[in-house]
Amino acid sequence: MSSDLAIDVSALAVNVTIPEGLRWTDTRRGEEFTLTTLNIRLLPDGSIAAKAYGRPTGGGRGTYVSFPVPDRPELLALVDQAANRASALWAAHRGLS
Repeated sequence: MSSDLAIDVSALAVNVTIPEGLRWTDTRRGEEFTLTTLNIRLLPDGSIAAKAYGRPTGGGRGTYVSFPVPDRPELLALVDQAANRASALWAAHRGLS
């Protein structure tokens, strides 16, 4: 790859399993979902965005739906810890640690 090629990274993403004790439920269109996964994105401006994903609580093969992450200290700490862990893994992968 040419070093003069401009690379536009629009985001970096990390998927994290929400520990059982931190999971919650939310409702969309009258259906309850259990949130089990976070998708954390590092945006080009250096900020972090996160969404929670889950499936219908009643089981089945329903759609995997996104929800906002509630502003709870333990969830914000999970996002922060996950981002730091991903950074450490990347650094180790690249031999930077």
